[in-house]
Amino acid sequence: MAAVIRTQDLAVSYDGRTPIFYGLDLAVEEGELVTVVGVSGAGKSTLLRVIADLIPSFRGSVKVEHPRQDPTRRQIAMVFQAANLMPWRRVGDNITLGLEGIEVSENVKRERIDWTLKLVGLEGYGDRWPYQLSGGQRQRIGIARALAVDPDILLMDEPFGAVDAITRTGLQAELLRIWAETGKSILFVTHDIEEAVYLGDRVVLLGDRPGRIVQEYPVTIDRATRRESAEFARKVEEVRAGLQAAIQSAAAKSGPVAS
Repeated sequence: MAAVIRTQDLAVSYDGRTPIFYGLDLAVEEGELVTVVGVSGAGKSTLLRVIADLIPSFRGSVKVEHPRQDPTRRQIAMVFQAANLMPWRRVGDNITLGLEGIEVSENVKRERIDWTLKLVGLEGYGDRWPYQLSGGQRQRIGIARALAVDPDILLMDEPFGAVDAITRTGLQAELLRIWAETGKSILFVTHDIEEAVYLGDRVVLLGDRPGRIVQEYPVTIDRATRRESAEFARKVEEVRAGLQAAIQSAAAKSGPVAS
């Protein structure tokens, strides 16, 4: 498959002098779900932001393929750790926030609300207020808001990090179901190694200071039985060992901290 995201020799700095990461080469193929773990300060969240064009790079390139040119869509959408729903807007109006500024009719907006609410398992919640939702439901609405612009690529920055363990497991299953139904390409940052191995086709480990990709781990375990398999436990330990080695290496070096 063709890569929908490709970075080459990418470097990012907040002060124009000290790089958060450098020489970063990453490719995400169409329909792939890639998870990213790493050392604190290696630039995991920064990587998503530069791909989303929220911050500039100072060296190298980011290439995002645009297979469908359509004024009613956005190519990339991002889901953050906090849903950040606007409390003065009902759920449906929060979902259509990303549609403002692109060419969609009111009928299309209504269709997108209904479609995304069904996708995230909250059909009929469009007229509720954010305060009427649980933490897990608010995160689902954050995902629905990203899906409403019908992106080819979803960038997800610790989207389940603020919910309890049971809710998190449910959201992981929902994400895999949505991914299977929509075929979106997903780049997913997490601090949870088990989550990374459970969700990912591939786990990318960022380490060192300045940050770089120090290892990639393909995950070929059948998702239907992944979490219960002995191979899953071995893969988790393999990634954990790699992260521990990267942490020890980074501890020996100085550098700025970026999440």
